[in-house]
Amino acid sequence: MMRADGVPEPHAGWTFLTSHARVLASIADNRSARIRDIAARCRLTERAVQKIISDLERCGYLSHTRKGRANHYKIDPSRVLRHPAEAGLTVASLLSMLVRDETERQGIVEQARAEP
Repeated sequence: MMRADGVPEPHAGWTFLTSHARVLASIADNRSARIRDIAARCRLTERAVQKIISDLERCGYLSHTRKGRANHYKIDPSRVLRHPAEAGLTVASLLSMLVRDETERQGIVEQARAEP
């Protein structure tokens, strides 16, 4: 949901994934997504997404090239995640758990709603 000023509604409470993981998964789904679209999908501000992309690029998880007025992102799937509890877990393995075809994702949500 977006407020009238275009800023996403904040999420109350805790979540399983960090904003960095959400942004990376969003980019993996669409390598040429606009920051505005990533922000809307992740329920973050555009400025927050810009900072996260900068963090991911600075640490080598992500790079981009300009194509006209658009960016095209490249993810390094071999990079290992940063937290010691995730030692040995690569970006590829994380994304394989997170990135799915929208049809499959919707089917899982509908199935979960149908279960008692």
